[in-house]
Amino acid sequence: MTETRTRNRTDERATEEIDHEREQNRCPECSGKLVSDDERGETVCGECGLVVDEDQIDPGPEWRAFDAKEKDQKSRVGAPTTNTMHDKGLSTNIGWQDKDAYGNSLGSRQREKMQRLRKWNERFRTRDSKERNLKQALGEIDRMASALGLPDNVRETASVIYRRALDEDLLPGRSIEGVATSALYAAARKAGTPRSLDEITNVSRVEKDEIARTYRYVVRELNLQIQPADPKSYVPRFVSDLGVSDEVERRARDLLDTATEKGIHSGKSPVGLAAAAVYAAALLSNEKVTQSEVSDVSDISEVTIRNRYHELLEAKEDAIAPR
Repeated sequence: MTETRTRNRTDERATEEIDHEREQNRCPECSGKLVSDDERGETVCGECGLVVDEDQIDPGPEWRAFDAKEKDQKSRVGAPTTNTMHDKGLSTNIGWQDKDAYGNSLGSRQREKMQRLRKWNERFRTRDSKERNLKQALGEIDRMASALGLPDNVRETASVIYRRALDEDLLPGRSIEGVATSALYAAARKAGTPRSLDEITNVSRVEKDEIARTYRYVVRELNLQIQPADPKSYVPRFVSDLGVSDEVERRARDLLDTATEKGIHSGKSPVGLAAAAVYAAALLSNEKVTQSEVSDVSDISEVTIRNRYHELLEAKEDAIAPR
């Protein structure tokens, strides 16, 4: 009974707070929605035009910039923190140019001094084995992501996954490269920009079996919610690499939708289905693409492409056949 009363009071308090926030965002005259005008520093009603608040403090910089170069010159802050660096980008880097603030070359004694400072700076940036481990792994993630053409958000996610694996002590008995590769593979799938296991293996320093084994282990131990790869997510990249038209992409997606409805995608490689759909769509669009070209961009054998190609066309014919 006491728990029920406490819960009711909590719900009433939360409802009162929500109502109070709604009242603050409404015009006192007409109950219209309030809009912030950052240029004039005012809060006005979007319906009746009443000025509710004025002379607001501007949290932005006091200077103006008209291009990216001028903005960089006037900015007095550094880059934002990032998980892709072992120290999150908060440490100091000493440039390697051996030049002073005016661009003049340093003398020999100054160069020796700066070299010693760089050496000690690097030592202080990685104070223990955990930071050295993290620095090596994040460097591997960045190298592989660059080779695969993955965006920055995938690198950030992969770095967070690796940090979690390191914090939860999942590395003993496994290589740094293996866990880093698995983290990148998982991050690419979570972001909807998957790469096949063969593509990942081509840029990694570990074997395919180790990547697959470590990936399953990391996903299970960290309880990562990763959906099965959608064949359609591979289509735009294959279409772009082959240089074919948007019509091919549209037809390929249509073929894959039909395959999913018929259930023939179950138990088959999504990369192979995507490659076969692009090949079939190119033929249906009267665009000249060979199985060998599709095989090169997808890293799938021509035999697999032929088999999936026939299955996709059969599914499409069954879907449009009169009943």
